[in-house]
Amino acid sequence: MKAFDWHADPITRATPITRSYRNTQNARRFFRSQCGADFKFDRPFMAWLKDGAPKTMGDAADEWLRRAAAKRSR
Repeated sequence: MKAFDWHADPITRATPITRSYRNTQNARRFFRSQCGADFKFDRPFMAWLKDGAPKTMGDAADEWLRRAAAKRSR
């Protein structure tokens, strides 16, 4: 099986986050499309992405939105 190319392969909400995950422009485009123009990578979110627990890009977008809402409500 070919490794997922985070630079070029299409990313959907169902795309699994693999050990080879990279914060590429392709990933950033996906997150901006799902989370809005305010999307930014930060260290805690990047650590969550790479913590080894099974998750999809849709899970990650939902988690970023949850964190953003929590920051706004402080």
